[in-house]
Amino acid sequence: MLNKILNVPLPRLIPIKQKFIRTEIHDIPGEVIRLYRTSSQRTVVKHGDRIAIAVGSRGIFGIDQIIRALIIELKDQGASPFIIPAMGSHGGATAEGQIEVLAGLGITEAIMGVPIVSSLDVVEVGKTIRGTPVFVDKEAVNSDGLIVINRIKPHTGFKGALESGLCKMMMIGLGNQKGANQAHQLGFGIFPVLLQEVAQIVMANTPFLFGLGIVENGYDRPAILEFMDQETLVAREIELLSVAKTLLPHFYFDDIDVLIVQEMGKEISGPGIDPNVTGRSPSPFFKRELITAPNINKIVVLSLTEKSHGNATGMGIADVTTQRLFDSINFTSTYANTITAGILNASKIPIIMPSDYYAVQVALNACLGVQHPNSKVVWIKNTLQLEQIYVSEAYLPVMEGNPNLKVQGDPFEFPFTKDGGLLLERYYKKLRR
Repeated sequence: MLNKILNVPLPRLIPIKQKFIRTEIHDIPGEVIRLYRTSSQRTVVKHGDRIAIAVGSRGIFGIDQIIRALIIELKDQGASPFIIPAMGSHGGATAEGQIEVLAGLGITEAIMGVPIVSSLDVVEVGKTIRGTPVFVDKEAVNSDGLIVINRIKPHTGFKGALESGLCKMMMIGLGNQKGANQAHQLGFGIFPVLLQEVAQIVMANTPFLFGLGIVENGYDRPAILEFMDQETLVAREIELLSVAKTLLPHFYFDDIDVLIVQEMGKEISGPGIDPNVTGRSPSPFFKRELITAPNINKIVVLSLTEKSHGNATGMGIADVTTQRLFDSINFTSTYANTITAGILNASKIPIIMPSDYYAVQVALNACLGVQHPNSKVVWIKNTLQLEQIYVSEAYLPVMEGNPNLKVQGDPFEFPFTKDGGLLLERYYKKLRR
């Protein structure tokens, strides 16, 4: 039946490389140690202190190296550091699930050499001007010192002076399920103001020591690491967010008929597929006019990363998906995250096709008015890794004279397997050699 109605002529693809700003920290542990030893933050750590290090669920490149290097420094000062998950409702909103998420990021007790203390228990540490209670992880409050580590980047659901970063981790991540749910109930529209207010309350009413902010370049690598104390944190995060926006990976195309996303995942972006790249967000508070993104007719997502642990929040961004992705969904984890965020359409299920081939065919077939096989198709690994991508020949005129786009090989037919699978990884590895 599908063979009869889905027979759109497919375009040929060309491997290309996109060029972004290359600022990068190559020796990640060395940079953490250098910055820490020369910072004033080092002096607030005392011998014997039990220090909680708050770690989130995002797949930040080198996050395990960053945490391990800091742990070694803290131990050298005679402190007793331990790790606490700071990820709101992620991991199915269970203590065990959040430990599993950290393990997927290479953060375990054995590797880090310190305990991981996971609990959903929270303590109220203050109230906002509106009278809203502010909740913080109980283990963090009862520690002798609290360190918050997170990536600073544009948020996927709202826009403001503060978006994703240390302040958001203090409001959502450290609030665990209870705090995250309460904050989201107030709505993303108030987040730009609420983030600063809550962060100030948390820093003033917990044993907060300092934060470590991470800004990545367009190649998913750390470009900036910076320690920030209570007095400087908010102002510096606002400044670093502006820098992060200039480094964000993106497309150099204005229009895409079909975007094929090989994988989505929680370690890649909150909704699995970054709206700052695609221009699509399930949130009504995402201001598309403030970002640079192409007009995309249809999005196909083929699989869910293992590190997502079945959390497919954000699949509603796509139009078409595969049976393979659907079968990998943990609906308990997905719905816990989605319901907490209060944006239910994030987890609406796209059209499900039995294979990658049919998923692509459905998307192309739904691009009405497009002349096939001259359609504009872009095939990517995920929305974090946009250096190596594949585009249809229709983009050749656009690429001429653009120094940020380089053709890396000859055109080729879609490499579908006999069972309709797409072999992106084979081509991806070939280009990286």
